[in-house]
Amino acid sequence: MKAQLLDDQVCFAMYAASKKFTKYYKEILADFGLTYSQYIVLLALYEQDGLAVKELGEKLELDSGTLTPLLKRLETAGWLERQRSIKDERIMHVYLTEEAQEKEHEIAQVINECVSTVLYDEDEYKMLVSLSKKLNELLTNKLK
Repeated sequence: MKAQLLDDQVCFAMYAASKKFTKYYKEILADFGLTYSQYIVLLALYEQDGLAVKELGEKLELDSGTLTPLLKRLETAGWLERQRSIKDERIMHVYLTEEAQEKEHEIAQVINECVSTVLYDEDEYKMLVSLSKKLNELLTNKLK
């Protein structure tokens, strides 16, 4: 049986690209004082502000041990506020601050400009997103 080549592995290609994307985003987001993980939290809240911590974790595929420290750092930095639910005090909701809401357009503009220098063909970009989502879905179903 012939050994498989590293360069032929989808898992390695995704792993290597993910590491480089995270590094690239780190450089882009440094001016905002954000990490990539913090950025995706904000992105989820830009889509739907006021999510419960549990919902946010599910959406981002992050466990509470990873998410809670992220939320604390974002709260300390003035990006979001956590508030207990009035209906059920066990539930904590996360809301963007006014400052975070005001920076949404600026962050999006910087990200879009930088990403378009790497993935400048819109059709390729859409295809890459679609294939990545499909792979994520297939792996999610396989791991159930």
